[in-house]
Amino acid sequence: MYSYEELLNVIAQLRSEHGCPWDKAQTHESLIPCLRNECEEVVQAIEQHDEENLCEELGDVLLQVLLHARIAEEEGQFTMADVVNGLAEKMVRRHPHVFGNEEYGSPEQNQARWEEIKRQEKEAKKRRKLAENQGNLLDKQ
Repeated sequence: MYSYEELLNVIAQLRSEHGCPWDKAQTHESLIPCLRNECEEVVQAIEQHDEENLCEELGDVLLQVLLHARIAEEEGQFTMADVVNGLAEKMVRRHPHVFGNEEYGSPEQNQARWEEIKRQEKEAKKRRKLAENQGNLLDKQ
């Protein structure tokens, strides 16, 4: 059985100089149809209660994630480790009733809290980007 690290190495080899010509040629944009298709196939497997196919299709979605992360790493943008870390941080942040000191609420209350935290994160991100852009403008003057 392959490990996660071995899978990452498989993807790296596919994208390497001596890898697969199709995989090497892919970009974020060229993979959009593949990502859409694989996500739809996951939905179909769930709707058909086909667990065997669901397992396979989830692997295909994971392949898309790994390819996008590898492309980003090659371009110096981020790595798969950054994706994993960002997701873990988000899950902890958005579940204060599990990882923090907030009380458990109903599923609806917890969902509302999730949406509120998400809204706050988006606002903070906008403020950071605005400050960065203003800083860049000042640097150019």
